Amino acid sequence: MTTASDQQSFEGATFSKTSFKGATMRACDLSGVTIRAADVNGLDIDGPDLMFGSLVVNGVDVVPLIDAELNRQFPGRELQGAQTPEGLREGWVAVRDAWATTVADTPAEMVNASVDEEWSLAQTLRHLVLATDAWLRGAVMGIDQPFHELGQIFSSASEIGFDTSIFRTDEPTFDEVLHVRAERQTMVADFLDGATSDLLAEERDNPWGVEGWRLTVGDCLRVILEEEWAHLRYVRRDLARLA
Repeated sequence: MTTASDQQSFEGATFSKTSFKGATMRACDLSGVTIRAADVNGLDIDGPDLMFGSLVVNGVDVVPLIDAELNRQFPGRELQGAQTPEGLREGWVAVRDAWATTVADTPAEMVNASVDEEWSLAQTLRHLVLATDAWLRGAVMGIDQPFHELGQIFSSASEIGFDTSIFRTDEPTFDEVLHVRAERQTMVADFLDGATSDLLAEERDNPWGVEGWRLTVGDCLRVILEEEWAHLRYVRRDLARLA
C-alpha cells in the first residue's frame, strides 16, 4: 500500500487518466477540487463541515439535500441550529433520547469495537464528555480546568499546544464511561433549563485558546448539539457495518 506523506502538497495539480480506485483520504484538503468525466461509483465522502460549504454534483449543490435527508433520518437534528432557549432544550431532549436508544441497542461485545480505525462507541461517548467539558464547563462556565480525565481527546490536540497529560491512558470500563457521560448530559440539561435569551447572547472565549475567536453562549451550546448528532451518525454507521 502506498502512503502519501501529510507533508506533500498537490495544490493546483492536474491528474489525468489516474487511478485512485480504493484509495482512502483522511484529513486532506479537497476544497475546490474539480472532478470531470470520472468514474465515481461507490465514492464515499464524509465531511463533518460539509453543511458550512457546498458540494456540487452534476451542477447541483447537494448540501441542502443531504441536510434534509439527515434531518429525516435523525428527528430533532434540525434543532441543532436553534436560536431560542426553548428550541435548544427541545433539541437536547431529542439527541439525548436518540443516544439512549443507540446505547441500549448495542450488544456488550460491540461497545469497544471499531471500524477502519474510527472511534468505538465507548470512545465516542468519552469524546462527547470532552466536548461537553470544553464547550459548557470551559467556554460557557469559565472553569479553569474543565476536563474529566476520562475524556477522549482528538488526535490534533497536541498541535495546538493542548496538555493531554490530564487524560487517562488506560481503558476505563464501559460502566465508568456511562456514569460520567450521564453526569455531563445532566449538566447540559440543567444549564438549558435555566437558560434565557439574554444569556445565550453573552460572549465567551473559545475553549481552545485560539486568539480572536469569540462565540456566544448560544454558539457554544449549538456546537455541543452538532457534536452529539454528528457522532451519533458515525456510531450508527459503524455499528451497522459491524452488524
